[in-house]
Amino acid sequence: MAAAEAADTQLMLGIGLIDPSNQIKNDHLSTVEKDTNGEVLWVWCYPSTTAPLRNLLLRKCCLTDENKLLHPFVFGQYRRTWFYMTTIEVPDSSVLKKVTHFSIVLTAKDFNPEKYAAFTRILCRMYLKHGSPVKMMESYIAVLTKGICQSEENGSFLSKDFDARKAYLAGSIKDIVSQFGMETVILHTALMLKKRIVVYHPKIEAVQEFTRTLPALVWHRQDWSILHSFVHLSADELEALQMCPGYIAGFVHLEVSNRSDLYDVFVNLAESEITIAPLAKEAMTMGKLHKEMGQLIVQSAEDPEKSNSQVIQDISLKTKEIFTNLAPFSEVSGDGGKLVLNFEALKQRRFPPATENFLYHLAAAEQMLKI
Repeated sequence: MAAAEAADTQLMLGIGLIDPSNQIKNDHLSTVEKDTNGEVLWVWCYPSTTAPLRNLLLRKCCLTDENKLLHPFVFGQYRRTWFYMTTIEVPDSSVLKKVTHFSIVLTAKDFNPEKYAAFTRILCRMYLKHGSPVKMMESYIAVLTKGICQSEENGSFLSKDFDARKAYLAGSIKDIVSQFGMETVILHTALMLKKRIVVYHPKIEAVQEFTRTLPALVWHRQDWSILHSFVHLSADELEALQMCPGYIAGFVHLEVSNRSDLYDVFVNLAESEITIAPLAKEAMTMGKLHKEMGQLIVQSAEDPEKSNSQVIQDISLKTKEIFTNLAPFSEVSGDGGKLVLNFEALKQRRFPPATENFLYHLAAAEQMLKI
């Protein structure tokens, strides 16, 4: 038990406070004044953070956004570091008399939005009450070392209440199938082949809800490291993204649709459209195998008796059948005992061209081709 808690508490990396200097309450007036020359400040963090990560987090903070829309909670990943940011409006009753809004951000090694949303909300309440990072720091250290912080006034938090598997299952495959129907199989195929999927919607909440769900279509991998749910068209972020062999990347700027170098599959969530990039069409050719998978996905998702996790299980079982198809054409290589594809044996089986093509590209995605 103690070992499990210790392992869990090693997941957090840091905490930061972002406070907008351009949103100051006038001590003598009841109105909010905004200094047009002001900047959003990185006020405090523990431990110290790098300048590139600090700049990225400021970019993600909605208080720096020109449209001034308040996003209560956003999350994403940058170079294997997850960030979770809660932003709130400061009520007049708070001790923070000169601040109208602030954001608290946690960085961590793990994907678990619900866990860090709950913890950042507690930290926000502490800052509202005390107006100083000291109490936040105490709670952060408590969770870091013991996995728990308790407060009658601000609420209690227990790390072990937030299982990673629950985070993986929090999205709704049923909602995706309701929107895209049989075309959901395009997303499944792209994920199986470890392709690059870009998702666009003007609302970050819609982007994050959709993208976080997609890795569940390939549940056998249980790999959420491919998720980059909140990406800007900034050079540093795109460079980091393009270092990944396959990914799911979420954007709120439509200009990304013109960046065909970034995707194999483009999802315009706002228009319910899925587009396969020209260079990916050969690998993504659909056949009987895909039709069967698509029908199973739709049939399972539309069953009102089935929960989201049961739909994921159905897709996972069908996916395992595909790997079973590949097994007879796999052999142990001479160097290191790794499984590799016997392409001649696959060709002799005389599958339909689309099936053979898919199995070949699946073997490539699983690094089963002889080099």
